[in-house]
Amino acid sequence: MAVPWEEYFQLALQEKLSTKIPEQNADHVPPLLRLLEKRQELVDADQGLQAQKEVFQTTKASLKQRWEQLEQKEQDLKGSFIRFEKFLQDAEARRSRALRRAAEERHLAGRQEAEALRLRAQLEELRRERARLQRRLQRLEPCARLLGQVLEQMPEFQEVPELVARFDGLADTLAALRLTERQRLAELEEARARLRRLRDTWQDELLRQSQRRAQLLEQLEAARERTLHWESKWIQIQNTAAEKTLLLGRTRMAALNLFQLVCQQQRRPPALDIEDTEGQLEQVKLFILDLSAVLASLHQAEPAAPAF
Repeated sequence: MAVPWEEYFQLALQEKLSTKIPEQNADHVPPLLRLLEKRQELVDADQGLQAQKEVFQTTKASLKQRWEQLEQKEQDLKGSFIRFEKFLQDAEARRSRALRRAAEERHLAGRQEAEALRLRAQLEELRRERARLQRRLQRLEPCARLLGQVLEQMPEFQEVPELVARFDGLADTLAALRLTERQRLAELEEARARLRRLRDTWQDELLRQSQRRAQLLEQLEAARERTLHWESKWIQIQNTAAEKTLLLGRTRMAALNLFQLVCQQQRRPPALDIEDTEGQLEQVKLFILDLSAVLASLHQAEPAAPAF
């Protein structure tokens, strides 16, 4: 980082002042002489600073010029780099276009060659088809003459195509009839085979059904026995439930009677619901406990009675 001018001159002045002669004793040097010495030192320091300033200015100017030259060279180098980069990009683009055109030309040449091969193969196939048709025409030429003779003998047909169409229709009808006949024969054979299978399996099926009927009868008998067993169980459960219900009613009636007796003994009206059997038994239990405690206390008090 560059040092400001004021700081630079202050540093230089401090260096100059630091090299002065050590001060003498204040008692031996007059003040005027000291003042002159100080002034001379300031002049010397000013002259030294001026000389350093000129040297600094000269150095600064040369450095500035050098810096400007370096910046100009840097700009020139940047421009050269940019131009070189652009040249490389243009060269790469031209090379890519050339490679792409070459690839497209090779692809086009390959397609054209494949198309030429296909056309040559198609031409060869057409030539073979033409030769085959010519050979067929030669083979069918006697048939054509025969058809001409037949057409002369059959006046109901005017042209050979009509005769051929009639023959084709009859041939298609015959083929359809033969196909229908084969289908009907196949269906008949399948029906015969199905009938034979049914005859063969009828006895086995009858035996299986008989066995199945016997099994079902056994299961029905077992189900009837289980039904009777559970019906008897249900009657027994109903009887037991009736006995338990009767016993429960008697128990609840006895508990209610005891509770009413307790209430009469305690000379208070019943405060519980008639259906609250557990609460009634609890009150009866508490009454019995209280009565037991009173009887126990009376038994304890009996030995003390003769002493009185």
